Amino acid sequence: MANTRLMSEYFLNSPKVDEATKSTLLSMDAESLQIAFSGFMTFGTAGLRAKMQPGTAFMNTYTVALAAASLAKVICSYGTDAMNRGVVIAHDSRKKAKEFALRSAQVLSAYGIKVYLFDDLRPTPVLSFALRQLSCIAGINITASHNPKEYNGFKVYWEDGAQIGPEQAEAISAQMQQTDILEDVPNAVLARQELILSVPASVDAAYINCVLEERVNESAIPDVAEAFHVIYTPLHGAGITMVPEVLRRAGLTNLHIVSEQEKPDGDFPTVEHPNPEAKEAFVLGRALAQTYDSDLIIATDPDCDRVGAMARNRDGEFVCITGNQMGALLLDYIITAYQNKNTMPPSPYVVKSIVSTNLATEICRRNHVQMYEVLTGFKYIGEVVKEQLDNGTGTFLLGFEESYGYLKGTYTRDKDAVVASLLICEMAAYYKTLGQTLCDALDNLFEKYGFYLERTLDFYFDMPGGQEKITAMMENLRNCPPAALAKDPVLTRRDYKIGKIFDNATGSERSTELPLSDILYFSTQHCDTIIRPSGTEPKLKIYLLAKSSDRKTSKNLLEVYEASIRAIMDI
Repeated sequence: MANTRLMSEYFLNSPKVDEATKSTLLSMDAESLQIAFSGFMTFGTAGLRAKMQPGTAFMNTYTVALAAASLAKVICSYGTDAMNRGVVIAHDSRKKAKEFALRSAQVLSAYGIKVYLFDDLRPTPVLSFALRQLSCIAGINITASHNPKEYNGFKVYWEDGAQIGPEQAEAISAQMQQTDILEDVPNAVLARQELILSVPASVDAAYINCVLEERVNESAIPDVAEAFHVIYTPLHGAGITMVPEVLRRAGLTNLHIVSEQEKPDGDFPTVEHPNPEAKEAFVLGRALAQTYDSDLIIATDPDCDRVGAMARNRDGEFVCITGNQMGALLLDYIITAYQNKNTMPPSPYVVKSIVSTNLATEICRRNHVQMYEVLTGFKYIGEVVKEQLDNGTGTFLLGFEESYGYLKGTYTRDKDAVVASLLICEMAAYYKTLGQTLCDALDNLFEKYGFYLERTLDFYFDMPGGQEKITAMMENLRNCPPAALAKDPVLTRRDYKIGKIFDNATGSERSTELPLSDILYFSTQHCDTIIRPSGTEPKLKIYLLAKSSDRKTSKNLLEVYEASIRAIMDI
């Protein structure tokens, strides 16, 4: 369709647009219409994600169908074998998620592509698992992860079970630009129902078995079953379909689910942000924990790929364990368990994102475990796992990101809050046998390896020209990099946009050996500072990774480094 056509009028005058959408468009003022039809969502490696409302710039049945049609064209270009292998589609508890999943299935089938459709919501890692289990060419997950209730998303996975890479994203994006959103997208009448199949129940059973196989100490939970109480909340999301079943099969008899948050509900009525990184997600869980004198509270996000936890400290109070801290705890627990049993697998390795805690790197170094660092995005962790498996080298111990995503095992290629919930409970049970909590275990880690503390800063630019401002800030910092941060000389500077590491002491440079990405990384003797734009929203993220010999000094380092980078970037 010509760029000069006024899109709002095009929608209002088309017989292919439903009356409810037209009514909503007619009620919108000129500014709202301009925003709604300001352009099309950009299809990237994270797929699509936006608020749900009419217009080409937002998530609705028309933009979802356009994305599905564009994916269908890409699959068809691979030939009949790819079409016959098919696409598996899942969704979480968000509003219109099931509708978007069905509409995607209808579009794909109209192109002659086989579709496997889950009959109800499922955790994201189950989608990744099912894709490989069913030998599909691709997968679609309708989810916006932990975003507020107004959002939804369309995420695409490829045949390796990981989110698509740049090649597939660019191909789908190109098709979106060449496809008319109303005229070129098959309607529901053209769907070939015989090609839309239900995902076999055997997939769920196989997934649960794979998760249970990742235990490193099967007796840990049963050993303390009578005295071990755990609170769990799915935050109105997909975790309820899998997490309780797995924990009970692992021997957890005192599992208490937060009833107010148990039922899947896209309104997320008890939380403004259904995010296990936020303390508000644990308010109801903490109240229930007092009733049962519980040891642990765990919360999963709506699509159940992230998990957060609170544990009691020595004063009996519940405190949050950050994503970085939990990653380090799980890593140390897994390594220690294998060492104690003398069952450490050959050539063990771990994968973490470059913005995640350096404590994990130190744990690996001292225990002779290979550490791989990748860009943010769990697909990069999945790529390392696939490469190692293809080469027949190394044994994968753990992958994690600071943003509360973890994976043990190669059965799925995305972060998995189901297996993470299991391992967190197992680890807490193990430490209970030693008379310790997870807070005690974390203190022991700091005493052994050093006080690694981290802080993540989020700066939102949700305004006209916000994205351009973020771009300008990054370029200014790139063109005029600081020689010092908090009066500490910058020793090395990594610019992942050009793939170079600059050593300020020697003047030498070398490759980052990672894909190009808009990330800047400054290292001093005491702290690493990483700056990157978010890939899914108009947000600038800054990560501070400090380390010293005591907690007080590390906390102070975070304060002075935050002040320093804020001053340099004027934010």
